[in-house]
Amino acid sequence: MKNIVLFSSGCPKCKVLKQKLDDRKIEYEVSEDFDELIEQNLQTVPVLKVNGEYYQFGEAIKVVNEL
Repeated sequence: MKNIVLFSSGCPKCKVLKQKLDDRKIEYEVSEDFDELIEQNLQTVPVLKVNGEYYQFGEAIKVVNEL
């Protein structure tokens, strides 16, 4: 089982990524721990963290489609 975290602020792109996860019935946690993102030099959301790897919106959509 994959460990998936969605870093989201509720913005439109965040909602799109959340909906894709929900549509595919993929289990995930939602986090607003933006300090973790800043530590990774990531400054925009949404970010999807899958098994320790961080993906920004465009890559995250591809990852979700492959899960």
